[in-house]
Amino acid sequence: MTILTYILLLFFTPSLLLGQNENYPVKIGSKKFTESVILGEIAYQLARTVNTNVVHKKEIGGTRVLWDALLKGDIDIYPEYTGTIRQEILSGENVKNDSDMIRMLNSKNIRMSKSLGFSDNYAIGMKKSQADKLNINTISDLRNHPELKFGFSNEFIDRKDGWPGLQQAYQLPQKNVTGLDHDLAYRGLQQGSIDVVDFYSTDAEIKYYDLKVLNDDFHYFPEYKAVFLYRKDLEKETPAVLSKILMLEGSIPDSTMTRLNADVKINGMTESAAAEIFIKEKFGIIQQIDQETLWSNLWKNTRDHLFLVIVSLFAAIIISIPLGVIAYKSKKSSRTILGVVGVIQTIPSLALLVFMIPLLGIGSWPAILALFLYSLLPIVRNTYTGLEGIPVHIKESAEVLGLTPFAKLRLIELPIALPSILAGIKTSAVINVGTATLGALIGAGGYGQPILTGIRLDNVSLILQGAVPAAILALIVQSLFDLLERIFVPRGLKL
Repeated sequence: MTILTYILLLFFTPSLLLGQNENYPVKIGSKKFTESVILGEIAYQLARTVNTNVVHKKEIGGTRVLWDALLKGDIDIYPEYTGTIRQEILSGENVKNDSDMIRMLNSKNIRMSKSLGFSDNYAIGMKKSQADKLNINTISDLRNHPELKFGFSNEFIDRKDGWPGLQQAYQLPQKNVTGLDHDLAYRGLQQGSIDVVDFYSTDAEIKYYDLKVLNDDFHYFPEYKAVFLYRKDLEKETPAVLSKILMLEGSIPDSTMTRLNADVKINGMTESAAAEIFIKEKFGIIQQIDQETLWSNLWKNTRDHLFLVIVSLFAAIIISIPLGVIAYKSKKSSRTILGVVGVIQTIPSLALLVFMIPLLGIGSWPAILALFLYSLLPIVRNTYTGLEGIPVHIKESAEVLGLTPFAKLRLIELPIALPSILAGIKTSAVINVGTATLGALIGAGGYGQPILTGIRLDNVSLILQGAVPAAILALIVQSLFDLLERIFVPRGLKL
């Protein structure tokens, strides 16, 4: 063997023996409720002990968003529940037992860990004082009280193992059923605006608020054992990371998970701090995680938010002004162009964000595309209106001067329409600043991140950390465009 061969063997053999790429980027996801974020953070901190190239994409929507992101490769692993896998993810595939479930997941190149040691089952409950007063102990007892107001999490409202199936199984007569964020349901119970909600069995609020879990006497809900779903690629690319995360199998009993939820939701601890303490107590691993400060979070969120707004707005300006000109020049095209951008504006922002995920995955780019589409109407409409509103005698004077259509547009029409065009851009920019907060639902970051976290933790301070900067940024953007108008619009046009 040559010296070069020995050198190559010496260089590559350690990697082959380890069987992993230490720099392989690992993306851990979690849903937008506290327990999922805690589990994601625990997995993140364990993975960081063997691979520093790990990110935790927190609070990325619900089941379908995370599952689609896993299939697409936008994330590599996330915590899930067996009941959700069977009833929601693999619904319609005739899953009879865990073996069927594992086989079907494997066919999609997805692996499932063993149970983490606890089950977080769906449950139905209400205030204990009200339940005792009405003698309600089981879900069946709710049939005798059609006047009760139900408030279920938005996901539970539509899930196959949620309200539709529950209503049918128990023949519940209630018509006053409201969908709301899970974390707001407890506040609704305390205020008396709703009477019955869906719980997760490990929710810390059940004990804290002295709530009563109604007996599922028809055994409607399946068992929701906590597991990790991960891409098959992890077994080959970074087995050391996978091995660390799978240390969690069977290591978290129900009582521990409930305590971790309470540490975050009730005691005000951060998810990273709770995860750090758990890892130290359970595995003796001391993992120092830098705690983010208020100012570092503000800077990061501002950077992310500006990226979303600036890129989407710049793209919209480039496309919208020519579209407005085309609509002005061609009366046949104007109805189509204005009609299409008008219809886009009517699509609910959350729906549009979700529509973007199959095309671009999760993260900044689907949010940017959605914001771009929302920016079109004000700029297109104002460009068209500004050009259409130019007095006829000015247009005729330009023709008398013998200007070509392009010269007339460049030298006469666009400058006169500039105030209207700038007003449309300003409107789009302000709308973008507000709408961009929703990008946090699909992992785009920005000011929406602390708002979502604050809602989840019922923390007004966190909500304000996102809402106040967003409002200030909107005012700055508006003032900036007012300044640009004063600079670039001739004084005669202002008069």
